[in-house]
Amino acid sequence: MTVSGRRIRPLLTIVWVVLGAIVGGLSEKAYLTYLGRVLDGKTTDILGIVPQSPTRLSQADKMWLLIVFVVVGALLGFILEFLAFQQFHKGRTRWEEMTPQEKIALIAGLMIGLVFSVLLRTILALPDWVNIPVAILLCYVCVVGLQSMNEQIRFYFPGSMPATKGHISLNSRPKILDTNVIIDGRIADIARAGFVEGPVYVPKFVLEELQQIADSSDSLKRARGRRGLDILNQMQKEMELHIPEFSSVDPNDEVDARLVVAAREVSGAIVTNDYNLNRVAELQGVDVLNINELANALKPVVLPGEEMRVTIIREGKEKDQGIGYLDDGTMIVVEGARRLIGETLDVNVTSVLQTSAGRMVFTKLKEGLSSNGS
Repeated sequence: MTVSGRRIRPLLTIVWVVLGAIVGGLSEKAYLTYLGRVLDGKTTDILGIVPQSPTRLSQADKMWLLIVFVVVGALLGFILEFLAFQQFHKGRTRWEEMTPQEKIALIAGLMIGLVFSVLLRTILALPDWVNIPVAILLCYVCVVGLQSMNEQIRFYFPGSMPATKGHISLNSRPKILDTNVIIDGRIADIARAGFVEGPVYVPKFVLEELQQIADSSDSLKRARGRRGLDILNQMQKEMELHIPEFSSVDPNDEVDARLVVAAREVSGAIVTNDYNLNRVAELQGVDVLNINELANALKPVVLPGEEMRVTIIREGKEKDQGIGYLDDGTMIVVEGARRLIGETLDVNVTSVLQTSAGRMVFTKLKEGLSSNGS
């Protein structure tokens, strides 16, 4: 919900409650009139109950009866406002997610259906109680029929018809960011480079989690949370970010579970660097864009036998192993370099291991070098 929507919602609630109370007061008068007609024999009580005559009711009884009708009317007004607002919010969200051809088909289908219903009423002289459901049925049939003609609509409106996969445009598919990928920060660079297309969603519950982390008493968590908020502020200046509320998510669920539900609701893809969320989402049929996989795919290919130069940073887990890193973060395991920490050496690649956490390159010292540095 937008800021303007949050501001106007209380006013709408008050209007509906007041209207419900007014209708309740009018209903009380109509009820008393109805009771009088029943007792006078001018009409029959539907329930078969003979109530007390309204003329015998005291002013206090009439006042309490009026209060009951007003309260019930106000309560019904509140409930109807809540249901109407929920449906309006879902309809607005659905309209924003519709592709251009779906919008064209919807509008044209409604117009054609209404024209047919008017013609049918004129020709057959249908009564109103028949014409209304007929008009609804004709509008529905016309909308469905036009939406099934995507190729023909694309021919007449080529500029507004992106290629689609199913009913969701690949370019317009929402991208939903999780907390970890925001804190990571690389998503801002990826988006800036133009590799993130379509609307970018930061669900409200993700933003709330970032705020909680930024307010944490732990200094490390607090720094991570503030970094995530800074990244969002930077992205908002460079592109449009949507912060929607998802009515289908359960606030009692974990954030990862809510992300999956939200992605399924809008047929979107989750952008993350969390391995566990990646697997859980894939098991539930939700598309995932893992920036770690993207980073690994962009790393230069290293083949066995190639030479490279690496600085030994620390000792390895196995005997005589030394560990170094390339500029892109790839771990280099050097056999026989345990005693050469701090030195920059030429090594030969022996094998490459690709894991979910990244790529590991196993090497050995170039011929002519030894573990004593000679």
